[in-house]
Amino acid sequence: MLRGFNRLFALPGTTVFAHSALAEEQGVERWGVNMTQGVTEVAQTTYNLHMLIFWICVVIGVVVFGVMFYSMWRHRKSKGYKAAQFHESTAVELAWTIVPTIILILMAIPATKTLYDIYDTQEADLDIMITGYQWKWKYDYLGSEVSFFSNLSTPRTQIDNQQPKSANYLLEVDEPLVVPVGKKIRFLITANDVIHAWWVPELAVKKDAIPGFINESWTRIDEPGLYRGQCAELCGKDHGFMPIVVKAVPQAEYDSWLGERAESTAKMKALTEKTFTFDELFAQGEKVYNRACAACHQPNGQGVPGVFPAIAGSKVAMGPLDAHLSMVIHGSPNNPAMQAFGPQLSEVDLAAVITYQRNAFGNDMGDTVQPIDILNFKNKQ
Repeated sequence: MLRGFNRLFALPGTTVFAHSALAEEQGVERWGVNMTQGVTEVAQTTYNLHMLIFWICVVIGVVVFGVMFYSMWRHRKSKGYKAAQFHESTAVELAWTIVPTIILILMAIPATKTLYDIYDTQEADLDIMITGYQWKWKYDYLGSEVSFFSNLSTPRTQIDNQQPKSANYLLEVDEPLVVPVGKKIRFLITANDVIHAWWVPELAVKKDAIPGFINESWTRIDEPGLYRGQCAELCGKDHGFMPIVVKAVPQAEYDSWLGERAESTAKMKALTEKTFTFDELFAQGEKVYNRACAACHQPNGQGVPGVFPAIAGSKVAMGPLDAHLSMVIHGSPNNPAMQAFGPQLSEVDLAAVITYQRNAFGNDMGDTVQPIDILNFKNKQ
C-alpha cells in the first residue's frame, strides 16, 4: 500500500510539508506546515518530542507575553501609575535564572533519549551502503553482490511540460531501494563527487552524503509500503532530479527479490563474454544514454554550450576509440563534471553507450564496441 508522502515545497527559510499522496488517493487536499509523523518508531518519537517542545514553548510564550501585556495595560500611565525605580532585585534575577534552567533540564531528558535512539546503529540486521552521485543514488547490499543505481524515471516529456505531471512527479525512480519490514537496517551514507543528503521524511532519516566520509543512520519499518524522499543538499544543476524511493516488503518477498537480483548480477557478468549485434548495442546504448548521459549532454546530443560539450560531432565520439573509452570509463581529468562511468556501468552498458555515441546524432562512425573490449581496456590500465 502506498503510504502518504508529504510533497516538499522549498520556501525561503523554511520547508513546507504539504499535499500528501494519501490525501490525493482519498480525493482530499491536505495542507500544513507541521512535521510528518512518519511510519517508524524513531519517526514517531521524534514527532512526539517536537510537539512536546512546541507546546512547552507555547505555554512559556503565553505566560510571558500575557504577564507583559497585562502589566502594560494594568499599570498604564493614564491611570496614574509611575514606573518603579530600583537598581536590582536578587529574587527576580534568581527566578529568571533558576526557572529557565529547570525547564531546559526537563526538556533535555526526553531529547537526550531520542537522540540516543536516533544514533544507535548497533546490532543491525542489514547493512546498505548508499553513495550519492550527480544526480543519482547507488545502493550496495553489503555481504552480497547486489549493487545498482537508482535514477529518476519521470518522463522527459513531463519535465518539458509536454505532458501533464503525474502524481509522483520527480519522486519516482527506475530502481527503488528494497528492504524487509521488521528488520533493523543500517545505512552507511557517502558520496562520490559533491555533498548530497539522503532524506526520507517518513523514515526520519536525513544524513549528509560527504565524499571521503561515511555517515551512519538506521531505520526499522513495520509496515510494507513505498516511502519517498529527495536529495536535501544543493548538489548541482539537477539537484531536484535525484529522488529516493524505499520499498518495504515482507521478509519472504525480500529474500525472493534479493535472490533474483543476485542471479541477474551473475548473468550480467556472463554477458561480458557474449558478442552482440550492432542493433542490440545501439538499442541498449540509447537507453543507457538517456538514463546516464542526457541530463548533461541533452537527449539530442547537443550539450549545453560552455558547460557540457555536445556528443554530436564531438572530437571524442568521432576520434580514436581508445580516447573515447578512456573518457567514458575514467572521466575527464580537466573537467570534474565528466564523471568516471567505469565504476557506475556494467561492461555491457559501457559497450552499448559508447557504440551509441559513436553512431548516433549524425556521428555515423560505424564502430561496434563489445563488452569484452571494455574488459580488455580496463585490464590494460
